[in-house]
Amino acid sequence: MQETTSNEKPLALIIEDDPQLVMIFATAMEVAGYEAVTAVDGRIALDKLAVLTPDIILLDVHLPLISGDDLLRHIRADDRLKDTRVILSTADSRIAAQLREEASLVLLKPVSFKELVELATSLT
Repeated sequence: MQETTSNEKPLALIIEDDPQLVMIFATAMEVAGYEAVTAVDGRIALDKLAVLTPDIILLDVHLPLISGDDLLRHIRADDRLKDTRVILSTADSRIAAQLREEASLVLLKPVSFKELVELATSLT
């Protein structure tokens, strides 16, 4: 499914603006067997989505420049990304409930490292 990555691992795109969570999420995805690529804001995410076809996207809802819910709508409208699983990550249960139908899965923060690795491994 991936287009411009360096190996045969499935590709995970992590879209998160918190540097600590970026590191935790990327490490968890790598432990689960994914190649992890990161974006720290919505604009960078759009640029990466223009050239990559990730197998899975871990998407924070509250992002600078372009919001996570706008990115989710963009992803769902792009036929090239129709098979990409999107895991929303948010601490806001109200927003999680509103976007649950559009996402493959919604994780309410805080998410444990072990939980994320197990989840990602089950999706490989």
